[in-house]
Amino acid sequence: MGCLSWLLVGLVAGGLAKLVFPGRDPGGCIVTVLIGIAGAALGGYIGTFAGLGSVQGFDLRSLLLAVVGSLVVLAIYRLVFGEPKAKKKSAGERNKG
Repeated sequence: MGCLSWLLVGLVAGGLAKLVFPGRDPGGCIVTVLIGIAGAALGGYIGTFAGLGSVQGFDLRSLLLAVVGSLVVLAIYRLVFGEPKAKKKSAGERNKG
């Protein structure tokens, strides 16, 4: 696939991954495309490794592999760059106010 095709597949796969796995993420459309492209590469590698054939063109199977890969990349992205958890107050801080 050409560079433009990878960008389009990345946009679609990243968008579908965010629809399946909604939430607030740091980053915008560019991060969504990058997650989609990384997910498409990961999905293609996993599909080839699992014996599902190589991804050489655009079809439903390659899109599904790209979306599954994007879900994995999105989950890892949220673990690494997600919103910081609220700090729990210690017993002393709770009793002050």
